Amino acid sequence: MISLREVLVTFPKRKELLAVLIGVALAAVPMGAFNLWLGWFIEQRGSERVEQVAKRSLAVADRRADLVVHTLENLAARGVGGCTPADIEVLRTANFRTTPIKEVSVLDPAGKTLCTDLGIPLGDRMVLSSHPLTPDGDVAIEVLRLDDRENSRQEAHLDTMVRIRRVEAGGGNALAALMPAELLLPLASMPREVALGTALAITTRDGSALSEGGLSQVGAKAEKDRFVATISSERHNFVATAALPREGVRADYGNLQTVGTTISGMMSLAIIAFALVFPARRRDDPIGEIERALDAGELVPYFQPVVDITNGRLRGAEVLIRWRKPDGSLVLPGTFIPLLESSNLIIEVTRMLMRRVRDEIGPAYSRRPKLKIGFNLAAAHFADETIVADVREIFENSPIRLSQIMLEVTERQPLENLTETRRIIAALQGLGVGIAIDDVGTGHSGLSYMLKLGVDTIKIDKVFIDAISTERNSATIIETLIELARNLRMDIVAEGVESFEQVVLLRDLGIRAAQGYVFAPALPASSFLQLIEAIDPRPQATSRSALALPAVPAGSGRAAA
Repeated sequence: MISLREVLVTFPKRKELLAVLIGVALAAVPMGAFNLWLGWFIEQRGSERVEQVAKRSLAVADRRADLVVHTLENLAARGVGGCTPADIEVLRTANFRTTPIKEVSVLDPAGKTLCTDLGIPLGDRMVLSSHPLTPDGDVAIEVLRLDDRENSRQEAHLDTMVRIRRVEAGGGNALAALMPAELLLPLASMPREVALGTALAITTRDGSALSEGGLSQVGAKAEKDRFVATISSERHNFVATAALPREGVRADYGNLQTVGTTISGMMSLAIIAFALVFPARRRDDPIGEIERALDAGELVPYFQPVVDITNGRLRGAEVLIRWRKPDGSLVLPGTFIPLLESSNLIIEVTRMLMRRVRDEIGPAYSRRPKLKIGFNLAAAHFADETIVADVREIFENSPIRLSQIMLEVTERQPLENLTETRRIIAALQGLGVGIAIDDVGTGHSGLSYMLKLGVDTIKIDKVFIDAISTERNSATIIETLIELARNLRMDIVAEGVESFEQVVLLRDLGIRAAQGYVFAPALPASSFLQLIEAIDPRPQATSRSALALPAVPAGSGRAAA
């Protein structure tokens, strides 16, 4: 029999144990809620990212096909249809001028190759599949297997190529162009998600494979481990499929996982402490912590200099945000900017940054009217005309002129309503403000933004700058963007420049403005003002003072480095 003494001793212990168990059960709630939210957040980001990759790969395939078709139409318009020496010479010129094409040929009505621009003996050519390239049926896209016995005497060398063939009315000879299947889907032009294991494929609408980049089949098991997106072309008989490993996306948000787990753990401890009758302590959620930091003035502007790489002079700066705590430590932007963008705080934070920039560097900018200052905008800024009113109220009568303002629209976030966005951009430009597209080449429909939004400047993302000296396609993409920017009368800025070799290559390609660690890191206002004064101490003079860049003539190339 249990004595009264044992009951009195045991009851408090059991009560304490019960309180701990209840506390643990309640503590699991915030952790579980955060994990559910994080899972939903990653699903959203993964779906958006894989759709971006699929759209980009489809745009590459469409552009390559358009280039080839345009070349074939030009040849037909010039009357090329035979194998005379003059015809062969024209075919060779067309091949040389069109990057995707590896061979231009003339076919008889039965589809047999009569001659090519290469002028070498032809092996067997087996047509594996043939489909209309466009709805009108005037052009066909075919998958061929080539048997090139010149490359191996013992065993035939088999290679799969894509052929675009112009169908001739009336049964005459046809013109066709061969291109390697992989050129229909060049991985080097894909954004950084490829490095995380993105698999890509271009097929026809009936599922016939044209080009594969590590994606042969996406089954039920693959869909559990990957985000998958399939996009159909509006112009051609193309379907792009992209598959992105879920683990790669989760790894991208490791910092958010750490912050969320830490905060959830602290909340759990608080609940357990409450269950054990300790004084309750209320923990701020991440948004509340950012609001507190905003009220305390801990969110501050930093300035990333933009430099004219033809003469080393300062062209302005891009404003970046930093969270500087009272002890002087800095919180990395990646840990709190996603939270700002997912809440309405991004509007208030942008407004605060503009006011602080106006007050801190306004006098220096008033004496240097050619300097520009750029602010990053999120998709939320284009929901209504609040940003137009904010810019007018903050800068209209300030030392910084409206013409010195550059607002940067990031390509990493989708704009829901391009028509409304274009109207707001036009209103901002009506004030004299410049508009730039940031992170071009890494996100949502960069070419569409350039063509539809009427922007003034494009900023090439660091991913292309990093590969400019090692990937031929990166230089080609940059050259294409430069040409497009010139045709649309846009300025162009290279981001993330980290070596002088990149400076020389970019200058040789025709780019004038760049920013990155090779010039200076993001600077606090005091350091940026010192940089301005060091470069241009007498604003009205024609001083040639500049950053420490040697005077290398344009076009001097790598040897000058």
